[in-house]
Amino acid sequence: MPTRGSYTPIPGRVERATGVTDANGNVTVTWPAGTFSVPPVLTVGIHGAAGFRSHTITANSATATTINVLGAPVVSLLGIQILAASVPASGITVHVHAASS
Repeated sequence: MPTRGSYTPIPGRVERATGVTDANGNVTVTWPAGTFSVPPVLTVGIHGAAGFRSHTITANSATATTINVLGAPVVSLLGIQILAASVPASGITVHVHAASS
């Protein structure tokens, strides 16, 4: 069965970066000077670990992006698994792809 489609490359520049969160769960990526003239469009991925992880883009400009990662351990209570309160997740590897819009 044939499939048809077309691919249109993303216009502009695409950058990628990797960082590790600090004690407050933050990681800041600095983009090379002149890479973006406006805040880029981002995709974020975080390495899995025990428990639940979530991320929030807390700042995004043409020169830098800051991401905060929270973690919540899974706790069993009477045989039911629930999430404990979220706390800053330190030492988590964060991958960021940025594209000019």
